[in-house]
Amino acid sequence: MHADGTSWADACTSLTAVRALVQRVSRASVTVGGEVTGEIGPGLLVLLGVSHEDTEDDADRICHKLRNLRIFEDADGRMNEPLGEREVLCVSQFTLYGDARKGNRPSFVAAARPEHAEPLYERVCASLGARRGVFGAHMDVELVNDGPVTLMLET
Repeated sequence: MHADGTSWADACTSLTAVRALVQRVSRASVTVGGEVTGEIGPGLLVLLGVSHEDTEDDADRICHKLRNLRIFEDADGRMNEPLGEREVLCVSQFTLYGDARKGNRPSFVAAARPEHAEPLYERVCASLGARRGVFGAHMDVELVNDGPVTLMLET
């Protein structure tokens, strides 16, 4: 418990950061309106959420983390290799900031407004050379999770 009466859990969840739900995939694709807008072979599917407090520095930090995250198998079969030349498919995902602790309908107040989130999403995609979905669109995302390996990253 903090001196101000808030719990440690509340203090931790009140902090916002760029969030990335990362899945190691053997392949993934995103379709909008029946048209494939991005697809990859082996690599990372990144579902990216941006909060209203996130900055370009936060976007750059998540890119650095994604590039260097050692979740690919080395010659000995251990998760020890970074992304390297593998591909990235990045999909905007404001629902990563959904909070359903109170009631059954999630609140998305921590998610950034589109005019703030889209430039940071585009910055991440450009930095990673990622294929992408369509920001703000209804998307069908297909993937084959390799492992499965799924991690939540925050800056």
